[in-house]
Amino acid sequence: MSRTSLSGVLAVLVAAVLWGTTGTAATFAPGVGPLAMGAAALGVGGLLQGLIAVPALLRERAAVGLHTGTILAGAAGVAIYPLAFYSSMHLAGVAIGTVVSLGSAPIASGLLEMVLERRRPSTWWVLAAVLGIGGSAVLCVAKMHYAPADLMRTAAGVGLGLVAGATYALYSWSAHRLMQRGVGRAAAMGSIFGLGGLALMPVLATTGAPLFASTQAFTVGAYMALVPMFLGYLAFGFGLTRVSASTATTLTLTEPAVAAVLAVTIVGERLPLIGWAGIAAICVSLLVLAVAPATPPAGDRAGTAGVAPGPGGTVASP
Repeated sequence: MSRTSLSGVLAVLVAAVLWGTTGTAATFAPGVGPLAMGAAALGVGGLLQGLIAVPALLRERAAVGLHTGTILAGAAGVAIYPLAFYSSMHLAGVAIGTVVSLGSAPIASGLLEMVLERRRPSTWWVLAAVLGIGGSAVLCVAKMHYAPADLMRTAAGVGLGLVAGATYALYSWSAHRLMQRGVGRAAAMGSIFGLGGLALMPVLATTGAPLFASTQAFTVGAYMALVPMFLGYLAFGFGLTRVSASTATTLTLTEPAVAAVLAVTIVGERLPLIGWAGIAAICVSLLVLAVAPATPPAGDRAGTAGVAPGPGGTVASP
């Protein structure tokens, strides 16, 4: 793995670890509903991304204007994702909600790349995804074992988690697509997250009153917006300039593992031995990604539509 790819992998892993804290952090503001928490976290975080990207957006407004459809698709993903994600955790629990949301994202991301870019994932990527998703499924089974009476809530949480996974893959692909087409990292992330954050403001205005009901609730909301959402997505955007969207979403399977550990050690959710086996499978999937190529050799991708790599075969940095 090249130094550039390794830096991208590490940046995405940092983002995933930060994101893994969100479910546990939300439990410290029990009076705040999932829609309000999601809108505050990614709405405010997204607007901050947009604000710091204003110079880049002005500088690259011509290039950005050529990809309005991709930006709108990504912004829609940003707006829907946190509402589905936090609702999934609210209904099914921190561990299972995070696991399903992030565990389903690599499949959705790979499908997007196969359908829209005619890109064939490598055998190594498929192996890593299968291991990670299999580990995530084991975590779900472990949770269901301890809460059989919550079948309907859990099923609803799983469904919303699948929606979250699909929309997460959508905005990841959109950002990566913009970067492939020559839009700088700051402008790509700023346009998608700024517009998505703006779309979440009506939701926050309607549901966000509990965030101001106590200092603790406000602190949790501020942490969500500034640390995992703002700083986390800065790291994620950096990583997307160096690894593919499907690799990035597979690397973020770290998040459910972190979330599961925190759910057990801090929130008090129970996780049997088989659940820890699921976390081990996720770790193995990350190891596979770290030491093996995520896509077929360049010669096998020569016919891929819409790919515009920068010098040396990597996506050009801003």
